Amino acid sequence: MQSSDGQSLEQALAKTEADVVVTLKAADAIVRSLRRFRTAAKVGNLRELRSSVEAVEKGMAALRQQFANAKEGWTFDEESYFAGGLYSREIVAVGRQMDVSIFERDDRLYCYPVLIKISSSDKAVFVDKKRETRIRPSVLVSRLRELQRKPPLFRPEAFLEALYKAYSKAVAMRGKELLQMAPVIPLVDIYDLLTLLPGQAKEYTKQEFARDIYLLHRSGVDSTKGGAKVRFPSSTGTKTPSRTIGVITETGEEKRYYGISFIKGSKE
Repeated sequence: MQSSDGQSLEQALAKTEADVVVTLKAADAIVRSLRRFRTAAKVGNLRELRSSVEAVEKGMAALRQQFANAKEGWTFDEESYFAGGLYSREIVAVGRQMDVSIFERDDRLYCYPVLIKISSSDKAVFVDKKRETRIRPSVLVSRLRELQRKPPLFRPEAFLEALYKAYSKAVAMRGKELLQMAPVIPLVDIYDLLTLLPGQAKEYTKQEFARDIYLLHRSGVDSTKGGAKVRFPSSTGTKTPSRTIGVITETGEEKRYYGISFIKGSKE
């Protein structure tokens, strides 16, 4: 997790933060000298006026030097760092140090229940599609821990109703008479139906869909308002990766889903 200059991003930012703290102290010293200068002019203390001017000049020279040190001290090669995938590895490592479970899979970071996508070009991350520019590893991991402690925004009931509508559509396309037989429809087909509009697949990725399926599955919500009961049967389809969707659970295990079916209830 170190760049070409042998530093991690956390180390590089900590060093620059310390340099800026010293620079701020130099700036504060100038402000104090300027106040002395103002007071001397205000009351006509000529002796104090000259000494305060000298103090301001010395302070400004010190500030320029300290600012130059801080500026030149930032030599971190972020381009190669992000391009080489070192940032995601550092996030995982810092998560481990801070006891926050983060797993990397398929160009995503999984920190249950959120998904994190790293944008190397923007030097930013997207946490459940929300842009986050505070990417210092310790800061980001702290933010992820806060999100884990909040009640989930996911609404299983609404998601289940949407799944049922898409499932019914998918079955009807195969033959309306099949609906009573509760056929198993591949989840990748359901995802395609849910993202038919141009750009929808980009807005709602397959990884997010898999995550939501997992959240629904573990929520215990298994029946629609009409009483149709959902199932996620496995089959030989799970042996074909392209016909399955996968998610990394909170324990770091990969869980794969293949199909979905609904058994119609008595309310319909």
